Amino acid sequence: MNHDKAMGRAPLDYEPCRYAGSNLVFRGPRRCVENDYVAFLGGSETYGRYIRTPFPALLEERLGMPCVNFGWPNAGPDVMLGDPGLERHVARAAAVVLQVPGALNLSNRFYRVHPRRNDRFLRATRPLQSLFPDVDFTEYAFTRHLLKALQGLGPERFDLVRDELRTAWVERMIDLIDRIEPQVILLWFGARRPERATQRPEVAYDPAFVTRAMLDMICPGAARLVEVTSSDTSQPRGTEGMVFAPAEAEAARCLPGPDAHVAAAQALYPVLRAVLDRQGRTGPARQASR
Repeated sequence: MNHDKAMGRAPLDYEPCRYAGSNLVFRGPRRCVENDYVAFLGGSETYGRYIRTPFPALLEERLGMPCVNFGWPNAGPDVMLGDPGLERHVARAAAVVLQVPGALNLSNRFYRVHPRRNDRFLRATRPLQSLFPDVDFTEYAFTRHLLKALQGLGPERFDLVRDELRTAWVERMIDLIDRIEPQVILLWFGARRPERATQRPEVAYDPAFVTRAMLDMICPGAARLVEVTSSDTSQPRGTEGMVFAPAEAEAARCLPGPDAHVAAAQALYPVLRAVLDRQGRTGPARQASR
């Protein structure tokens, strides 16, 4: 017998599916995108990695309306802006929940990332090579690994990289929100609260590098900002209720657990309900919530 199955750790079946025109493979089961639906854009948290029922699925049960999970593992704004098919499906949604991504996984003045796998570091540009001439950039395949290394080599030099990432993130997020036609509800689903003016450079605190001031700059284009801090809801229980293989334990510890997904669904529900009610999309949801 397979050891993982014997331990109740068989990998989750994410029921991968595609939507017409998009180059990405999303978590299923596939939803109908011909009638009313709510679109969810985000990264590993929205996708629900290691989670049986992520918050988009929980909200579908309460809203009585299809909730299409367009979460993509480790997504940054680049992948969301770079897929015309995804953009078309998002444009037809009744409302859009956009999970706030970190500022690591995006191309910028110092380095380039893969257009779909935004956490994949492709190459350093000349400004970064000049700033860190002592680094062999061919040793790095992932943005977080690279930035942890740069942070340790020179905090003052690293501050320049972090500031560039923050600037690029604000510009990219404003562009993304402007291009989404339906009302956008921003979701802060992080391991920490957004500080007003943090200088903390650690890359482990997701959404990495994003501050309250940065949120203030992008919020005018959105209908609401909903904040859920996963450390408040699921950290004491660790990875309880998550499904992963033993080799994935460290990755699972970095993501919100089932309790945090329940908290996200509870926080989003009244906001989404109000947006849909204003549009007169009330019938199925009221029947489902009785």
